Amino acid sequence: MSSSIIEKLKQAALFRRNFFAEGTAHDAPFRLVNGFTEDLPGLVIDIFAKTAVIHDYGTDPYDSAEITEFLLAELPFLKAVILKNRAAHSYAEKNGVLLYGVKPDDRIKENGVTYALDLMMNRDNSFYADTRYLRQYLLTHAKDWDVLNTFAYTGSLGVAAAAGGAASVLQTDLSDKFMQTAKRSLSMNKIYFTNKNFLAGNFFPVISRLKRENRRFHCVILDPPFFSKTASGDVDLCAAPEVPINKVRPLIHDGGCLITVNNSLYLSGEEFLNRVNTLCKDGFLSIEETISIPADFIGPDPDYMRHYAVSPAPFNHPTKIIVLRVKRK
Repeated sequence: MSSSIIEKLKQAALFRRNFFAEGTAHDAPFRLVNGFTEDLPGLVIDIFAKTAVIHDYGTDPYDSAEITEFLLAELPFLKAVILKNRAAHSYAEKNGVLLYGVKPDDRIKENGVTYALDLMMNRDNSFYADTRYLRQYLLTHAKDWDVLNTFAYTGSLGVAAAAGGAASVLQTDLSDKFMQTAKRSLSMNKIYFTNKNFLAGNFFPVISRLKRENRRFHCVILDPPFFSKTASGDVDLCAAPEVPINKVRPLIHDGGCLITVNNSLYLSGEEFLNRVNTLCKDGFLSIEETISIPADFIGPDPDYMRHYAVSPAPFNHPTKIIVLRVKRK
């Protein structure tokens, strides 16, 4: 590995030094390297407690052995290193190969809440650390709310709401397997739940069922994949970001909130905001606030937005989060 790559890795680590300074608990998640904005194309390194996860998105692989050597020298508290190679031929390699250590961490702690992990369950990390500030929002706002978390995946947003004192949280996702991780998180935090707090199924029929049952929520969270095509309907956050928003609006109490997360790289922030403002013209939706993505997911370059396919401005990242206030007739 060239000296220039090592120097860039050192600069990235220096920018995040507060996350792993001496005296820290080493139990939190953060991004150590965001190569897309730090001149290391295709390389992302995430830290989950004492486990590093190397994501290599390129067709010309980085030297994972040298990266591992760098990580162990720079972060001596690490107990495990995983490589996820997106160009690999097997699902096992894409989901992760253990390069160092015996057992990856199976939990992290963020803002006092413990979240379960399964770092080699899927191509991602089973936990989206970039929505840290959204979990913080739910932790501080969800008291006494009835919350619906759609596209829940492993349920971290719903767990944050429950930890914040929500009256009830219903988590729904196509995969019951993924939601088992949410149940582990709730158990770790000694939060009571039953199977009625989870509903596996396709988004469109699940939402239709909840409408037929006249269910209402103080908050609905929308964090879908940027594209999904099923027999029941399509989600395309670039071409039609309004579809899931309009689908869930009838489920929200007067004065409640709808939190929408759009992670389409090819939908500019300005266009997304324009589309949402168009939805607000009838007076029954209004933008209350936007939620930023933490700086460790961006890096130190003040001109970092030039690296994106389209500009996310006025948002600070392609993962664009809006809190909408809902008014009912």
